[in-house]
Amino acid sequence: MQAEGLRERKKRLMRQQLSDTATAMFLDRGFDAVRVAEVAEACGVSEKTVFNYFPTKESLVLDRLEATVASLRAGLADPAIPPVEAALQILGRELIAMTSWLAGQDDPGQAAQAIVRFGDLIRATPSLRAYQADMMDQFAAVATQILAARAGVSADDPEPQIAARALLGLWHVQAHRLRIHLNGGHTPGRLYELVTSDVRRAARLIDTGLRGFGDLGASRQGG
Repeated sequence: MQAEGLRERKKRLMRQQLSDTATAMFLDRGFDAVRVAEVAEACGVSEKTVFNYFPTKESLVLDRLEATVASLRAGLADPAIPPVEAALQILGRELIAMTSWLAGQDDPGQAAQAIVRFGDLIRATPSLRAYQADMMDQFAAVATQILAARAGVSADDPEPQIAARALLGLWHVQAHRLRIHLNGGHTPGRLYELVTSDVRRAARLIDTGLRGFGDLGASRQGG
C-alpha cells in the first residue's frame, strides 16, 4: 500500500509540474507559440510522457475541468443534497483552493493578477475557448443524466435539460465575479466572501424551481 501511495504521489506531482510549467510558458509567450515538446523539455521528460498525462495541449491549461466533472457527478448523485446546494459545495471547494493558494503566495496581489492573465489567455485563444466549451457540454450532459434519474424522467425531457444548464450557469457566475473582485485588491479571505456572496445570490434565483425538481416524475404519474 505504501509503494502504491508513493507512485500515485509521484504521478500527481509530475502532472502538477507539467501543468504549471506549461501555463507559465503559455502566459509568457502565448498558447500557440509554445510547442508541447518545449514543455516536455522544460520538465525533463519526453513529449510522449506529457501526452500520457494530458491527451491534448489544451488540457495542459484546463486540467482542473475533469476533476470538476467528477465532483459534479458525485455531488449531484446524492439524493439527500438538493442540486443547487451540491453545486454550491463544489464551487465553494474550488474557491477555497484558489484563495488558499493566493494566501500562501509571497505577493498575493501579483498572484491575483496572474489569475486574471490566465483568464485573459483563455479568452484570447480560440482553441482554449473551444475546449472549454466542449467541457461545459460534458458538464451539461452529466448533470442532465443525473438530474433526470433523480426525478424519474427522461434525460431528453426539457426539465432536466434546463435544470442542468441553470446549475452550470453558477460556474459562469463564479468565474465572472472572481475576475471582477480580483481587480479590487482584496485579501484572499475577503475575496472568498465577496465571490461566495455573489454566487449565492445567483443560486437563490434558481433554487426555488430546482427544489421541486425531484418530485417531477411522481407528479407526472399522479397526473
